[in-house]
Amino acid sequence: MTLIGSLYARVSKFRQQAKHRMNAARVPGCPSSTRIYGLIDRRGGGEVRIGENCLILGLLVTEAEGSRISVGNNVFIGSNTVLECHGSITIEDDVQLSYECTLLETDSHSQSMNMREGDLGKHMRGDQHDWGIVASKPIVIKRGAWIGTRTIILKGVTIGEGAIVGAGSVVTKDVPPHTLVAGNPACFIKNLA
Repeated sequence: MTLIGSLYARVSKFRQQAKHRMNAARVPGCPSSTRIYGLIDRRGGGEVRIGENCLILGLLVTEAEGSRISVGNNVFIGSNTVLECHGSITIEDDVQLSYECTLLETDSHSQSMNMREGDLGKHMRGDQHDWGIVASKPIVIKRGAWIGTRTIILKGVTIGEGAIVGAGSVVTKDVPPHTLVAGNPACFIKNLA
């Protein structure tokens, strides 16, 4: 390896370690065996809990004081994956959430045009978003589930234990344990047991 290559590798490693330390500081009680290279964004307060032996490369967002993201042990959350949470998102142990997935447990805005008219202006002024006017239901991903690349999981969905969601799927309803689903909207493909 050249001197420049060696220097570049050292600087890259230092940057990665610094990024992890900064993000881990945003998660009280973050275990030393967990690595957070993504971003923890506690916009409106809220709580983020992450278990042991996790690798977090994505973005975890809590939107309000009562928001709660709970990540179990041995969980992988891929790059450019976004968990946006107003209420609660629970990811149990041994889950793999691939790259560029989106979990939205809220509609983010009112379905009424008149109610959402001023939303952008509020954000531009730094005012708080009125979360009381939007629908929100918890998302739960059970132990051992595997969520494929670019999957979208919408509010109120539970992904069953050991289930697999195929890449590019849009999940709008619960997925039974030990099944494979795929498509838009995601539908049953086969049993895995």
